[in-house]
Amino acid sequence: MNTLDAIQQRRATKQFDTQHVMTLDEKKALLNIALQNAPSAFNLQHWRPVLIEDRTQREKIRQAAWGQPQVTDASMLIVLCGDLSSWQSQAKNIWGQASEPVQQYLLPAIDQYYRDKEQVQRDEVMRSSGIFAQTLMLAAKAQGYDSCPMDGFDFDAVGEIINKPANYQIALMVAIGKGIGEHYPRIGKLPFDEVVKIDRF
Repeated sequence: MNTLDAIQQRRATKQFDTQHVMTLDEKKALLNIALQNAPSAFNLQHWRPVLIEDRTQREKIRQAAWGQPQVTDASMLIVLCGDLSSWQSQAKNIWGQASEPVQQYLLPAIDQYYRDKEQVQRDEVMRSSGIFAQTLMLAAKAQGYDSCPMDGFDFDAVGEIINKPANYQIALMVAIGKGIGEHYPRIGKLPFDEVVKIDRF
């Protein structure tokens, strides 16, 4: 599918074909598209997607998501987390193959940017996770799948269900599968001139 077509056709889908099955290999391949191609701050790849395969886990998460059917009905469910400490734990690993001048510049810059700045650490996780999620949803659309980004759930409860480490932050969930039914018409899109400012407010 053409990239612009994927962007224009992607919609938040709530109703999925419960009979459609994606193999684990298909799910891994789709995730890998986003893992290898989504940009992230300092290339730290903050995202830590949790692919929920167990049906009991899905049911528990659905309860924590106030009964929303896409949690269990979609072929694929990802709880997208981010590692708040990736700036510290992954920087050398990620940039270790770069030239020495690049490492000498970037590693201290990363440390200075994040150290003792909890809000910055969280903000970067959320931004990078959002970019990852959109990349994943567009890749899914290009392959004929529909998706639904979700933040309508009890974050703490879902964190307990997936045994989330303390240094991880849940950003959102993404349900992916074969949508059924007609999409609601696009409504309420604000006009360009009301949203976009040039140079300053």
